Amino acid sequence: MDFKNTLLFTCWAMLIAFAANAQDMKFPGMDKSPMDAAHYPRESAYLNYMNEDQLAEFQPKVKVLYCRPQKNDREIFGGLVPYGKEWRLGANEATEVTFYRPVAIGGKSIAPGTYTMFAQVNPNSWTIKISTERFIAGTQNRDTDQDIVHVSIPVENVATPLEAFTIGFQRVDDDACNMVFQWDRTRATLPISFNPVMMDMELNTSPMDLVQYPANSRLRNYVEEDEFEASAPKIRVVYSRPQKNDRDIFGGLLKYGELWRVGANETTEITFFQDVKIGDKEIKAGKYGLTAKVHEDKWDFIIHTNIPSWGHYNHDDSKNVATFTAKTAKTPNTVEALSILLEKHDDKTIHMVVAWDDTMARLPIMMK
Repeated sequence: MDFKNTLLFTCWAMLIAFAANAQDMKFPGMDKSPMDAAHYPRESAYLNYMNEDQLAEFQPKVKVLYCRPQKNDREIFGGLVPYGKEWRLGANEATEVTFYRPVAIGGKSIAPGTYTMFAQVNPNSWTIKISTERFIAGTQNRDTDQDIVHVSIPVENVATPLEAFTIGFQRVDDDACNMVFQWDRTRATLPISFNPVMMDMELNTSPMDLVQYPANSRLRNYVEEDEFEASAPKIRVVYSRPQKNDRDIFGGLLKYGELWRVGANETTEITFFQDVKIGDKEIKAGKYGLTAKVHEDKWDFIIHTNIPSWGHYNHDDSKNVATFTAKTAKTPNTVEALSILLEKHDDKTIHMVVAWDDTMARLPIMMK
């Protein structure tokens, strides 16, 4: 048998085998509780039909993927779905909800992502539960430790019954909507906020602090009347205080020749409440960012207007107001947390002293 005949024979054998296997295939029919999706806003389901202006208006915020069982003359709530029991909010797989932006439900902030939803139904209210557990069918053996929201919502009886369980949305305003569940004559409403309260629950390892000159300008409500004018603030520095934690700081954590935010997290801010002079440079009253380029025996302090900002990433040199070089010295003792002092040198001059680990630098500031 030549190559051509061999190839034809092989193809013919493959077709026969495929036909035989195809006869064994069984494709499923329509599910009695077909899957469906609900979108908010509704128009986000067909963004490919939108023009550029509409795209911004109808970006997706929420999508629910769920199965829709039928009533079929059954008593639903209190019957098919017993009171006091947990329900998958549909049939088959657990109902999935995707939030495309941060939301708040029942006072709980929820990050963007996909979650599962359940309800414990009662005659006058449902408890909606949202979980990070996925790819489960129904409520059997589910891991309740992964629940992140439990919120009670009211139910109402409506005049027009729905044969199939349905999830929809109701717009409240630009910052909120209602997710609405209905089956038969029972309707429950879940408020969703798109403007959640965002709280940092954990203490920062580099907490913020401030230093102000004169020191009593921080508490002028306690200053005697004859000292009130003298207590007017002149300089203020707001900064975050990273810890040494047994690290080698200068030349180690902070590489020589690189920019440093003179702290951690947000850019350190320095406010001059009146015009000042540093070196031969006059600086107008106002709020500025403070950055430094560290070297082995000196720091170059940079006063700039790149604020608000988070550190020196993408620092724009064109916004530098002035650069001042200050020699470094050894601290009397190890400074565990970065510390900034404003010390009076004479009636006109204040020294800003920055110290961390075993190194400090001093920048003289003359008040105008």
